[in-house]
Amino acid sequence: MRIPLLKICALFFAGLAFGARSAPAQNRQDYISSTEADKIREAVDPNDRIRLFLSFASDRLKQLQYELDHPANTVRRAERLNGLLNGFSGCLDEAVDRMELGVEKQEDVREGIKAVQTQAPAFLNYLKDLSVRGPERNSYKENLDDAIASAEDAVRSAADSAKENAPPPPVRRPQ
Repeated sequence: MRIPLLKICALFFAGLAFGARSAPAQNRQDYISSTEADKIREAVDPNDRIRLFLSFASDRLKQLQYELDHPANTVRRAERLNGLLNGFSGCLDEAVDRMELGVEKQEDVREGIKAVQTQAPAFLNYLKDLSVRGPERNSYKENLDDAIASAEDAVRSAADSAKENAPPPPVRRPQ
């Protein structure tokens, strides 16, 4: 009788391990809407995809700023603020991942790198200011710290990618 109980326990724990491992894959892109996902799928150029993710990250910060400036709706406010910060981090991390992958594949992602170099410092400045002066900081501090870390990583990665990026292909001119 003891052996079947051990088998049942082993199957139970194996099921828990499998469920815990597959859950992040299902939630991988919860930070973008289906419309945004369609735009990403339609974009062929890696530079366009990087810029789209940066624009989605910027949208999350604008929504966050609007929420903070208009505190009238307090129902689930902390959840909305944290969701926007998580969405921002996810979009920015995805842009950086696409940029690094493009560099690794030796694709021409110079425009995407420039976009990250331009926007990531502005994101970082806003987030750092928010960490000092933002209203209700305690309700979203942990996610704000993660967003700051994502922006700092984006600044570093863009600088590294600019150095590693392959030179543009030669332009052939008709003779």
